[in-house]
Amino acid sequence: MKKSPLQTVIFVGALSCFGSVNAAEPRTALVPLPSIDDFTNGDGWGFGLGLGVEYETAYEGSDEFEFEVDPAGGVQYRTGDHLFFWAGEAIGWRTLVKDTWLFQSSIGYEEGREEGDSDDGRLDGLGDSRSGVTVLLEVRHALTEDWRYFLDGRVLTGEVGTLGIFGAGTCLACKPNGTGWEVGAVVTFHDGKLANRDFGVTTQQSIDSGLPATDVDSGYRSTGFNVSYRNYLHKNWQIFGEALYEAFGSEVSDSQITRNNYEAEIGVGFIYVF
Repeated sequence: MKKSPLQTVIFVGALSCFGSVNAAEPRTALVPLPSIDDFTNGDGWGFGLGLGVEYETAYEGSDEFEFEVDPAGGVQYRTGDHLFFWAGEAIGWRTLVKDTWLFQSSIGYEEGREEGDSDDGRLDGLGDSRSGVTVLLEVRHALTEDWRYFLDGRVLTGEVGTLGIFGAGTCLACKPNGTGWEVGAVVTFHDGKLANRDFGVTTQQSIDSGLPATDVDSGYRSTGFNVSYRNYLHKNWQIFGEALYEAFGSEVSDSQITRNNYEAEIGVGFIYVF
């Protein structure tokens, strides 16, 4: 998940100035949620290509922040209520059932933390954490016909461990083409494998780094809030953005790796939809 309240307020205010230039669009998204992109026009192929800029913590629990530029967009194929996609390091499938249930599954690659991610040397001696293939399973259920309110459940599991995410959200000023605002709140849980990958210190790492050995139990990880935005500036140009804030639980906050008891991220970007 894949965050600061002040950053979120600034981000929301900055993006709101673009609302007046939103062009009327004939596109109809699989679901009218800004966080679920759909570059198709109801059926067939859809292509989106762009860039996003994020200002985020350098690693899980870091008190260092950095800018990062990432590609955005993807390749999609839609037939009826089924959408197949390839975006970044993930390939997957989404389907809409009875207009109120969205199911998603995907296979991706989760990159681990690198020792050099801390410019201040806070990770010296810890080495690189494990990377690996992950599987995402997600279910969203609309509480109203227009997806104004919804519930969300996700499980991410694989070689690096398992993360469970449970939340609820609301869609504000959302349109059938998938533009508008989305606000959500989530609670996350992790198993011991993922908890110790991100926040644990093994005996050998303790010897190499000078940090006390730390074993983090499975269970509650954090509570988070997020804001997503998507709009058309022109027939083919989208602006998108996201702000996230994640407050860690006490056991994660007590880890010697955790320099802040929260994680934060804010980002904005553009996509050309072919």
